[in-house]
Amino acid sequence: MEQATIVNGTTPEKLTSMILAEVRKELKELKEHYQPKEPDDLLTRNETAELLKISLVCLWDWTRKGVLHPLKIGNRTYYSRNEILGRLHQTDKDQ
Repeated sequence: MEQATIVNGTTPEKLTSMILAEVRKELKELKEHYQPKEPDDLLTRNETAELLKISLVCLWDWTRKGVLHPLKIGNRTYYSRNEILGRLHQTDKDQ
């Protein structure tokens, strides 16, 4: 059963303006704290090696050792830019 709220001593217009003021306040807070999610770019092997300034052999070795995790789509291999940057920041914190 739904609960009813009884409001005495106010007009419908005043109640509407009070509700709108609170909604606007909440929306303003959301805008201030909202961080849009950036789309994750997929890089080819060559782009990944160029970004990291390593050879394709080194990239293959890091993949084999589990340093980076490739994404296979069909017969193509891609790497997540977010994962690469996350690994770089993780390495910076470890040192």
